[in-house]
Order: sequence, then C-alpha cells, then structure tokens
Amino acid sequence: MESYIKEKQDEMLELLERLVNIDSGSYYKVGVDTVGSVLKAKYVEMGFVVKVREEAKFGNNMIIQHQDAVDPKIILVAHMDTVFPIGTSVERPFRIEGDRAYGPGVVDMKASQVELIFALQTMQELGVKGYKNVLVILNSDEEIGSPTSRSLIEEMSVGKEYALIMEPARKDGSLVSARRGGGRYTIKIKGKAAHSGIEPERGRSAIEELAHKIIQLHSLSDHQRGISVNVGLIEGGSSVNTISPNAVAHVDIRISEGNQAQLLKEKIEEICATTDVPGTKIELKGDISRPPMEKNEQTKSLLEIIKEVGEEMGLHLSDTATGGGSDASFTSATGVATVDGLGPVGGNAHSEDEYLDIPTLTERTLLLAKTIQRLSV
Repeated sequence: MESYIKEKQDEMLELLERLVNIDSGSYYKVGVDTVGSVLKAKYVEMGFVVKVREEAKFGNNMIIQHQDAVDPKIILVAHMDTVFPIGTSVERPFRIEGDRAYGPGVVDMKASQVELIFALQTMQELGVKGYKNVLVILNSDEEIGSPTSRSLIEEMSVGKEYALIMEPARKDGSLVSARRGGGRYTIKIKGKAAHSGIEPERGRSAIEELAHKIIQLHSLSDHQRGISVNVGLIEGGSSVNTISPNAVAHVDIRISEGNQAQLLKEKIEEICATTDVPGTKIELKGDISRPPMEKNEQTKSLLEIIKEVGEEMGLHLSDTATGGGSDASFTSATGVATVDGLGPVGGNAHSEDEYLDIPTLTERTLLLAKTIQRLSV
C-alpha cells in the first residue's frame, strides 16, 4: 500500500494545485461549488454515490458513500471553504519550493481533500477492506462556524462508531484530541448625544456604559478552567466632543467543557440585563453555538488505535488540545468517538505563508487508509 501511494504523489499534487487555484472563501458560493464539482467527479469515478444538499447562500454540502456501502460506521468530515477573498488564488497561486507547497488553503484543508480521495482510491484499487465502511461529509462553511452544515453533520453522525475529522495535523505532526467550544455575541448600546463642552449633563454615554460591560464580561474569564471571554472589537461615538450616542462590542467566547455553556450564557445575559449608566439601553445578540470536543474515554480508545497504526508505519504520533474550533465538536457532542487532525502536516493556516509539508501528504494518506482498514475489521 505504501509504494502504491508514493507512486501517486505527482497525481496528488496535480489535484492539489487544481483545488488551491480555485478561490473558495466561505462567502463565495460559486467558488466553493466549483471545488465541490471537482471532488464530486473524483468520487463518482470511484463508484461512490454523491448526494448534494443544495444551499442558497453558501456552498452546497455533500454526503458521499460507496454504492455498495451498507450502514457504514465511520464518518469523515472535510470542509471545502477557505478564509481567503476572491482573487487570492490569482495573486498567490499554488507553488512548490523544496519540500513545501504554498497557496491559499493548501493545508487548511485542500490537501486533506486530496488525502481523503487517494486513501479511499488506494483501498479500492488494492482490494483493502474499509472503503465501503465510510460516510464522507464535504461541507462548505466550516470557516464561519458551519451554519448550514452543522445539522447535517449531527444528523449523519447518528449511529456511527468513529469520526475522523480531516483538519490538518499540528506543525509537529500531532493529532487533535480536544478542542474548545465557544460562540460570539454582539452588544449594541444606545445612549444620548450631547455637546461635551456646552451641556454634557444632557448626554448619556454609550461608550461609558460599554466600558462597564467590558470589565464585567472579562471578569467571567477563568483560564484555569478553560473559559475565555474576550471583547475583541469595539466601535462607537460620533465625534470627540460629543457624548457618544452609540457603541458596539463584539465578544468571543471559549469553553472547554460542555457544562460550562449554560452558566456562562446566564451570566452574560445577567450582565446585559441592566445598565450602569442611567438612560442607556442594551441589545444583546448571539449564542454559545459550538460545543467543545472533550477528550473522553471514547476518544482515548480511538487515539490508541490510530497511534498503534502509526507505530506500525514508524510514526510516533502524539496528540494535543487546541483552542481553535472545528466540526469535530459536533461529532463529539453526539457521542461518537472523535479524533481530529487526520490531515497532512503544514503550518501558518489562514495566512499568506500557509504551507504544506509535501512528504506528509503521502504519509498521512497511508495512515488514513490503514486506520480505516483497522476500524473496519
């Protein structure tokens, strides 16, 4: 199997180049659907059935399994969208320098799409058991929180035993065994304008009210317990000599345990239910929408299997927790044993220096194929 995959490296890089050179930012439906069309054709060639879930605003989502599959027990999730705006692929097209490939979305996660296709193709061509035991979800909106695909992922996770999430491995090659959950809130405050020199007493400062709220919200952070409340963006006021009539804050929430969400929601709502500056009004919108991926006993058992497969290949795999979110949270929350970071190794995702370590493309393709094989025994 190893020699077969290595012989396919040039073919894999050709597909990767094609995918990277298609703009597929989350809000660019045409681009995401173009990527989807390329991938769909590859799966159909291999005898897989592709069901397309049409979406009006964002890219379409796809459900894929082999035509001979019967009640597959493994769900694999890989997203097609990137964070980059239209035109990025023209400005920074796919390129190779030494053992690294560069380009928008090259490792997060277009290389993972290539890995997934070639892992299944290898198994099929060599008659290796397991390619009929997978259900693949290709989703279109992970980078913006999976607003359309979350319910699909949760629905398709029911009855599955294992979830393999195709986000890239960490820079050191580690798998991901835990992720923080979280959400976003927007706080809008309405005050009353007045001239700050002539009649400041007539004003009601929205910025002053927001300042109180920022301090109160930040006090909810408990980093030892993995809780983070961060007001990361604020705006407000109309001029320097005017008591501000409006102010807005955008709040990022991170949690490490599922049971932290409800209490934190209640505290945020309580803070925003009353004002500290008389005469101001508060509007709170948002939610803690992404559950954490917790390293539970199921995850530990799946990790051990993957690590055993790695050892047989000469890979000494480690695992780690990360603060970033992914679709792994959704499969994990449904009770399915979940491991993330099954993609190849690279770094600097979401930046102009994003790269893929090319040798890991075939390495992790072999690891994925052998893991699916082991889980299908």
